Amino acid sequence: MATRQPRLNVVLERPLYRSIERLATREGVSLSLKARDLLREAMELHEDAYWVQQAHAREATFDRKNALILEEVRLRAKRRGT
Repeated sequence: MATRQPRLNVVLERPLYRSIERLATREGVSLSLKARDLLREAMELHEDAYWVQQAHAREATFDRKNALILEEVRLRAKRRGT
């Protein structure tokens, strides 16, 4: 079956390959589909960790006395015409 989706060749250690193979068999999906789903989930976790890190960095520089409440943000936006 031809596909236009990009492909990726990966070399795995045998125990990791077997683990993915068992998961795929248990779920009744192909090995490549299971590997794709696991990679997608890993990317989501990686992205979540990045955003947590960014939030902590912003939180460290947050100064409550300079913070704006929602109404102040709306008023400023209205004055700028946005």
